Amino acid sequence: MTRILTAVAYAASLALIAPQGTKQGSAEDHLPPNITRLTFFGERAAWSPDGRRVAFMEKSFGDAYEIDLATKALRLLTHYPHPGFLRVQYLPNGDYFLIGARTFTDIRSTRAHDQEMWVLKRDFTPGDHAIPLGHKISEGVAISRTSTKIAWSNTHGQFPEELQEGESVIYTADVVDQGGTPALTNKKEVIRARAPECTLEAQDFRDNDRELIYTCYRSPFADVLGVDLASGRVTVYRKLAGEYNEVEGIFPDGRHTLVESSREQAQQNSNYIDIWKLRLEPNSDDFTRVTHWGEYAGYKASNPVVSPDGRRIAFQSARSKDPAGVGYGIFVMDLK
Repeated sequence: MTRILTAVAYAASLALIAPQGTKQGSAEDHLPPNITRLTFFGERAAWSPDGRRVAFMEKSFGDAYEIDLATKALRLLTHYPHPGFLRVQYLPNGDYFLIGARTFTDIRSTRAHDQEMWVLKRDFTPGDHAIPLGHKISEGVAISRTSTKIAWSNTHGQFPEELQEGESVIYTADVVDQGGTPALTNKKEVIRARAPECTLEAQDFRDNDRELIYTCYRSPFADVLGVDLASGRVTVYRKLAGEYNEVEGIFPDGRHTLVESSREQAQQNSNYIDIWKLRLEPNSDDFTRVTHWGEYAGYKASNPVVSPDGRRIAFQSARSKDPAGVGYGIFVMDLK
């Protein structure tokens, strides 16, 4: 009898777990009590240094906005004609760090070849434009919470005369003020890699900027690694042969990070992901699922970032059919 009851209880517990992608309806309409919708449009959220505001992109190749969390007031940041930006973040001093091109050709070539780094002053007034740092970038940027240091990657796409096809490199530099104009100084090469084994993207600094956490893409999969900036020693934090794990926002204490993971999904690639929390220890198996967007057919949760106090996560609702980064609104999860 005991065995029969145990089997019945086990079967009942399994029935409560929805297979991936089988729930009908919208993940956005079935929110757990600790998640609220912040906006009805937008993608790629970023927390302000004081945790009171969230900056985000209207859309890919669109405008940058900022929302006040207390009043819900929206503020347009890129208030002048431009060909479209892809990302907006904050520097520790409150200035806005933007990624975008000077001209737009088409989605594929402009994103792969022409993206540059820009700074918009925090106290900008109507008529002020973002100032170019004079350097191209591949995908995203890592920004220190406490210093002027940033890290980014470049590929053959931006610098065909310097990097071979399939080669990628991560650099660090400082964003400084030179006579009222932002500029890059102290540029240093950190690490190089070659596809298909690895394509590099910088994500976050850790341990008082002594380590850089980054993603190694090996299409269709990805891995979470870190590099010691003094010694060049690489640590593997999560690398599984058939699993997609793209590292995202790190927690302020540096002990954990958020990851876009295909674990428990119907397919193992970047189109089928949810947000997970990873403890940053070598070959870590301390991996906890945070969102369940993927239980709804056609949905995924992506691009999570952690608030400066470590108590909230901002992320976006996305669709499995869309390219990486495309979002349909910003959501906030309370952790404590």
